[in-house]
Amino acid sequence: MTTWSSIVLLLGFCLVAAEAAAPWWQTASFYQIYPRSFKDSDGDGIGDLNGVTEKLEYLKEISVTATWLSPFLKSPMADFGYDISDFKAVDPLFGTMEDFENMVARAKQLNVKIILDFVPNHSSDECDWFVRSAAGEEKYKDYYIWHPGFVENGVRRPPTNWVSVFRGSAWEWHEGRQEYYLHQFHKKQPDFNFRNPVVREEMNDVLRFWLEKGVDGFRVDAIYHAFEIEADENGNYPDEPRNDWTDDPDEYGYTHKIYTVDQPETPHLVYEWREILEQFQRDHGGDERILMVETWSPIEIVMHYYGNETAEGAQIPFNFQLISNLYHYEYLINNWLSLMPSGKSANWVIGNHDKNRVGSRFGADRVDLFNILLLTLPGCSITYQGEELGMLDAYISWEDTVDPQACNGYEENYMSNSRDPARSPMHWTDGKFSGFTSGDSTWLPVAQDYATRNVQKERGVALSHLNVFKRLQQLRQEPAVQQGDAEVKAVSGYVLAVRRYLSGEYVYVSLFNIFGYIENVNLNDVFSGLPSTFQYALVTGKSIKQLGDQVSASSVTLMPYESVVLRSTTTV
Repeated sequence: MTTWSSIVLLLGFCLVAAEAAAPWWQTASFYQIYPRSFKDSDGDGIGDLNGVTEKLEYLKEISVTATWLSPFLKSPMADFGYDISDFKAVDPLFGTMEDFENMVARAKQLNVKIILDFVPNHSSDECDWFVRSAAGEEKYKDYYIWHPGFVENGVRRPPTNWVSVFRGSAWEWHEGRQEYYLHQFHKKQPDFNFRNPVVREEMNDVLRFWLEKGVDGFRVDAIYHAFEIEADENGNYPDEPRNDWTDDPDEYGYTHKIYTVDQPETPHLVYEWREILEQFQRDHGGDERILMVETWSPIEIVMHYYGNETAEGAQIPFNFQLISNLYHYEYLINNWLSLMPSGKSANWVIGNHDKNRVGSRFGADRVDLFNILLLTLPGCSITYQGEELGMLDAYISWEDTVDPQACNGYEENYMSNSRDPARSPMHWTDGKFSGFTSGDSTWLPVAQDYATRNVQKERGVALSHLNVFKRLQQLRQEPAVQQGDAEVKAVSGYVLAVRRYLSGEYVYVSLFNIFGYIENVNLNDVFSGLPSTFQYALVTGKSIKQLGDQVSASSVTLMPYESVVLRSTTTV
């Protein structure tokens, strides 16, 4: 009787433990791969899927949980893969479907999850759906947003003053159909009509297709553009009001975006997709599949993407609060945590393929600082390839620039619009073309400093950015950092502090000296109830202390731009 009682109690304990276990993504380390620039396996100067497969062991080396791959589907490449002509085919530039399947199989062997970039807002104008829509085929005629425009004094003009993200009118005349179509990005990227239920089901089927192929989730591109305001009873759309900070009607900022982004229907589209994933989970089992959504929206709107009282939304609505701001971090971090719906998880994004590299945006002296912040805050982290090395923007001349966001503008200000500098090839070695390719050229120039910032070299330098990143990933496995509470405070206008704590565990305190002055911090003035003594759990190249050195909580000295992680010498 005692034996059976013990077994029942043990089973009950195991069930409770299983229920309490956090989902795999909740504190995951995500790593964004831009395939064109990650690793070229065939010498053509462009990264590919076999190159990703070749380097998956590197992701294990740096303790990555899952990798999100930017688009590699069939595309004319007007926007480097974000203009998709076939949502269920691999572009030959990147390989074959067999190459993709081999990559997924190898990733599963290594326990690295694969997240696919899902681009639902638009297709390529070379997509068969658009070709049929332009031809007026009954099934496809309303797959996209069409309007005849207006004729005034014998001159045809677009339906509205809406402006494309890539400059100029968001409407393009189609001679064959004799109507304008909407494109919020490149003119070769016509916007889908998500008010058409057939379109919604097409995109649902795309999700199902890739789930069957073994992906673990999707990063949803530019979701806040998915809907526009509904046309009135005459089929017309309103102009957007003017902004007063530019007189250039071709500038995206010329109008205030109240009809073309953040429409109330958009989060519900994400709720539908979450149900697709949930149904697949019920049918096939396995680990939870996830949605990560990109939306550059006000924070109150972003929160709707988590879900509502009756529907689950994205597990990870991207948090871009820190991506372009060096100040007010205490407020920005705590504001996200306080507005986040109960039971949801935080995420932190500081770099991606659309922004200048962290070291170029905030200063090379702050590379470790931002990696430490990213990896010691509660929730999951998203790291863009090369940020663990401290890669900086490459210099890309006007002649070498290929980004349409820059090419559609003017040479005199192209660098402020170009995304190419952050997309230059990954630095693997100090050899030719940074070990990215065995060929004679690269699709974008390699950054000039690759000989000093590369995986091969940084592996051998104790406090390199890469080794600091690896040590951080080890610290993320500590119970207080994985599961503990967080307290984020500005010590002053110069120093930020993050405390992670869990009953019965060591206390961890991360300190960030944001500016170039020596600072002294009394931790007892910042946090209450701290142990009296700490030791250095992580130091960087800015530090004069050694790993394991002890320090009083009442007096911690930080060198210019130094960031450290301290661990209490006793549990609490």
